[in-house]
Amino acid sequence: LSVGIGFGLQNIVNNFVSGLILLFERPIRPGDWIVVGNTEGYVKRIRIRATQIQTFDRADVVVPNSELVSGQVTNWMLHDPRGRAVIPVGVAYGSDTQKVKDILIKVATEHPSVINDASAPEPKVLFRQFGDSSLDFELRCFIGNIDERLTVISDLNFAIDAAFREHGIEIPFPQRDLHIKGAPSTDTKED
Repeated sequence: LSVGIGFGLQNIVNNFVSGLILLFERPIRPGDWIVVGNTEGYVKRIRIRATQIQTFDRADVVVPNSELVSGQVTNWMLHDPRGRAVIPVGVAYGSDTQKVKDILIKVATEHPSVINDASAPEPKVLFRQFGDSSLDFELRCFIGNIDERLTVISDLNFAIDAAFREHGIEIPFPQRDLHIKGAPSTDTKED
């Protein structure tokens, strides 16, 4: 019985000490957007034994503090609310790649949340690869508030689609050729 109690208390003490570390070191704070394992959301409350995280689906997840101290935690907002948005874009083979680059840079610099001063790297377009169905590019830009990342990415996607339509640049979709071989004929005799 005493051994069982000892192992049970060991876990409680571990979470308690981890809670003290979190409260004094402050690697995460209420309001921070963090990722712990498969859980992603905002820190709602840090307590001595566990931390409450509210996911984007508005579910509350209670994570033991020992996981936050001993495991890998991504804090999107620890020292700087700014962050990078990455938008992959594929265009049809035969598209003018320089024109694609210019359009993507223009779309990024015109968005009000994208940082366009010397405080962050300026928007950049990378030609990533020759894909199966498309020429694959990536638009990378820094935004003023990482909390708005998904909204900014959506806005940029809408603007890219509109700009590509305006300039006649096609966004392809995978196309497959299907060859059907003739099925063996079966003779059916009627009685």
